[in-house]
Amino acid sequence: MSKSLEVLELLRKVPKGKITTYGSLARAAKTSPRAVGQIMRQNPFPDKYPCYKVIASSGKVHGYAGCMKGKHVEKKIRLLKKDGIGIRNGRIDLSYCLHKFE
Repeated sequence: MSKSLEVLELLRKVPKGKITTYGSLARAAKTSPRAVGQIMRQNPFPDKYPCYKVIASSGKVHGYAGCMKGKHVEKKIRLLKKDGIGIRNGRIDLSYCLHKFE
């Protein structure tokens, strides 16, 4: 299995109402957070592999569909809120919604 597919398959395990970070996903897949970012950026099937659930380890919501701000990030925020994720000042409190990969 390619590293990209491995990362995307791990992402599918993040349940509704939970998120993950680039670092957490990278550790689970034994790769780097930057590599995870590139995989998310190139995700051809965002409906199948919900890349909007990946955020910075600081809890900051940024970067979606290859853009760091603007309408794409606004869409990411809408999708997160639809999943029940609370966002305050552009950040998510990781203490209650971070998915832990086993």
